Amino acid sequence: MKLNNRVKKILTGKICPYCGRPSMLTDSAEVYHGRSYGPIYICRPCDAYVGCHKGTTKALGRLANAELRYWKNQAHAAFDKLWKGKTKVMDRTTCYKFLSKKMEIPSKYTHIGMFKGESCKRVIEICNTLLLNLGKI
Repeated sequence: MKLNNRVKKILTGKICPYCGRPSMLTDSAEVYHGRSYGPIYICRPCDAYVGCHKGTTKALGRLANAELRYWKNQAHAAFDKLWKGKTKVMDRTTCYKFLSKKMEIPSKYTHIGMFKGESCKRVIEICNTLLLNLGKI
């Protein structure tokens, strides 16, 4: 699976997937009511943004509007149950490999930060089905 340059820029937070404009790098205090969690990439006209890996300006994935941020949060909540806490069934690396196989996408693109809403919903379904089948929920 080879991605074109525009898609790569979308998946790395450099271009807004909603309007196609370049994103801007700014402090997260702009969207978190004055509290800084580090840098973010933002498209102000679309109210879409994404955080960066701690201590870097490397985006955690694609810019997300309010609806996609909701689905990403829900997907992470379901996914994290597989490798954290009382419901843990595998380590994080194995969990991503499992998700990659179930979603039939290469491991290097199996990151919730890169997903659209439908993929996030699929993550929720996959994770909850596994936990249900294992009697963890």
